[in-house]
Parts: sequence; C-alpha cells; structure tokens
Amino acid sequence: MSKPELPRGYLGPQPKFSEFKLSTLSHNDPEITADTNEIEVKFRMGQPVKVTGNLIECSSTKDYSNLLFTQNQGDVVSYIVQMPNPGYYKLQIYALPVSDESKTLPGVYNYLINCTRAPKAVQPFPKQYAQWKEGCYLYEPLTIANNNGTVNFKATVPNAKAVAVTVNDTWTQLKNSGSDVWEGPVQITKDSRVTLNVNYGGEETKYSTLLEYNL
Repeated sequence: MSKPELPRGYLGPQPKFSEFKLSTLSHNDPEITADTNEIEVKFRMGQPVKVTGNLIECSSTKDYSNLLFTQNQGDVVSYIVQMPNPGYYKLQIYALPVSDESKTLPGVYNYLINCTRAPKAVQPFPKQYAQWKEGCYLYEPLTIANNNGTVNFKATVPNAKAVAVTVNDTWTQLKNSGSDVWEGPVQITKDSRVTLNVNYGGEETKYSTLLEYNL
C-alpha cells in the first residue's frame, strides 16, 4: 500500500505544541511503522492540559476514534491506538491548557502510522466524557467482552468523593484504595450499558459520567 500524500507541515508538532509545554515521550518520529495493530503513544505535559485525538484510516478516510483511548497519569498523556486492518492511519492529537475555558482544542501533533500486520482482534474502547480527560487513568478494564461475568474495575479519579459503576440501572460503589485510586468487582450482564461515574461532593446523589461502555 502506497504512502499517502500529506500537506506540507502536516506531520509532527504544530505551532501550539511547544506553547502548551508538550513534548514527545514514546515516539519522537512522527512516522511510525508498527508490526502490530495496537500501540501506545505517550507525551509529557509541562502544565495540565485537556487532550483528545482522532484516528483516521487513510485509504477509506474512515474515523476509528472509538479505537483510540486517551488518559493521563501524572504528567504523562497516553494514547492507546488499535488499528483494525493493515495500512496507513493518521493519529491527530488535540490539546488545550486546563486553565483555558475554550471549547475548541487545537491540533498540536500529527502522526502517520504504517500498520504492517493486524494480529489482534480490535474491540472499541469506552466513550470518554469531558471530565475523564482531566487527570483520570484506567487500569482495567480497557474493554469489556459482551458476556455475563465479574469484571474488576480500577481507575485513578482525582478529587473524587465517590466512584460507582452502573450496569443498566444497577449501581456498584467502588472502594477507595488510596491515592485517588478506586476499585472493585462489578457483575456485568450481556448487552448492557455500563458507565463509570464520579461524585465530587456536594449532593450525594449527583454523579457525572466519566466512561461509557456499550456491550
């Protein structure tokens, strides 16, 4: 498969990248060749930033952003990328300082990934809501198989007063194991809507959705 033509200046850091105090950590070259269809791309933050991204298959221009998972741990931003087929993909990174109230995140870095093999079956990551992108980190589960069973949840959720998982209308409270880490077993049923939710204090019954899995 031939390499796609890209606009001049498209690859690598964009003007806001250094202004927002970001630096590459795992992949310094914006052209990545991968012999597997799951990779993790990491950046270091010099200040707190909100981040997002998208994943586009070059040949079909199809958006596979449901196969892209973003999370933060300390000053590191991590993008876990799954690619369904061999071929070229554009990974486009967007960011904005947390202190900026603007709703639009400018593009800060672009990668071109050449996936030469696709040995793993891909499974969509959970949908990430706005507050997830403010310092949260998911240890498990990154994906959930669509069957009945017990799944262990473990996530870092800064400043949370309570964290709960819902399976349709059934609530399970997670336990705080220290350092903003919340975890616990949750009974999953097939064909469910599963959400990870946070309460930041104030009203005990007011929870915000962080992640949503659709089985």
